[in-house]
Amino acid sequence: MHATTAAAQAAGTWTLGDLTVNRIGFGAMRLTGSAAFDLGTPSNRERSIAVLRRAVELGVNHIDTAAFYFSSLRSANELINRALGPYPDDLVIATKVGPGRDPSGQWLPWARPEQLRGQVEENLRQLGRDHLDLVNLRIIGADSIAEEFGALAELRDAGLIRQLGLSNARADHLAQAQAIAPVVCVQNRFGIEARRHAELLRACGEQGVAFVPFFAIAGEGAEEGVTGVESEQVHAVARAHGASPAQVRLAWTLQQGPHVLAIPGTGDPDHLEENVAAGALRLTGEELALLDASAGPRD
Repeated sequence: MHATTAAAQAAGTWTLGDLTVNRIGFGAMRLTGSAAFDLGTPSNRERSIAVLRRAVELGVNHIDTAAFYFSSLRSANELINRALGPYPDDLVIATKVGPGRDPSGQWLPWARPEQLRGQVEENLRQLGRDHLDLVNLRIIGADSIAEEFGALAELRDAGLIRQLGLSNARADHLAQAQAIAPVVCVQNRFGIEARRHAELLRACGEQGVAFVPFFAIAGEGAEEGVTGVESEQVHAVARAHGASPAQVRLAWTLQQGPHVLAIPGTGDPDHLEENVAAGALRLTGEELALLDASAGPRD
């Protein structure tokens, strides 16, 4: 499947409230040249812009970003604005609030409820929009999120946000949020080796809530990027389909349920084509079982 370009529509669609997206999306974190939230070496600006434009050409209409996705001289939001503005009508840009970084790249304390409006407005400025399609509250070490999610619900009522979601959430967080306002997605780490949230994935499906795994390709590499170390089972399935291990990981992810979306990120044009083509890859029941057994429910 390396040389095959399949449109993002091949994976099917899902509805986030009133927003319909193709199940293969794009994560913007790696566009800046920083894989692990350091200022690092800035990415090639024109290459990053070309990747974004090509993603949309391939049918990607769900892009995941955040104001805290930046490196030296590069901001994911501003790259998206430059590459894609004026935005296509069907493009859904999802962002995250809660965490923040100062200009030197240092992490700030998790935002208080009254600070979330400022974070929303910063995303609006960087993206050049008057409203945000989808805002995920990224949860860090909190048991109660009622005040924070309530603040976002007020911004939704005011027209600054269309839809709300959660990131790094537990089942009790989802229940708290749903008592305040509709939740259209939960964005958690999930992959072949990281299945701690399998029960939440199933619960989201039962409730019609999208489940959006991050680091689905990276596996144990997580923020550092793809390690290149793969199990023999992943390699065996890849060989059977003439696919790459990354494509197998994405196909496995998408086959966890029709409500599961994928947001693989890359700054490489060839990897983008490969990732989108994975939406057309269908694994057999035996292959899914082989991959499931290869790692166990680790995180």
